[in-house]
Amino acid sequence: MDSGMIGKIKKAKEYAQELERMEFSSLEVSFKGTNNMHEVSYEDGKWQCDCDYFQTREYCSHTMALEKVLAGLLPE
Repeated sequence: MDSGMIGKIKKAKEYAQELERMEFSSLEVSFKGTNNMHEVSYEDGKWQCDCDYFQTREYCSHTMALEKVLAGLLPE
């Protein structure tokens, strides 16, 4: 492994510890639910999910799980 790569790995570890450096503006996730696969997206501060529950309430277990996983990375 060359010294350039070692430096990049070190910087990546530092960045991974500094969540304030990152902010998602869009994201697409295929979510394996209990019964089906669901397509979940985040764009411009809004979640979207193709599950039936989300269609009537604009939130669901899939979006809430992703909010927990991405806590600190999504804009307030």
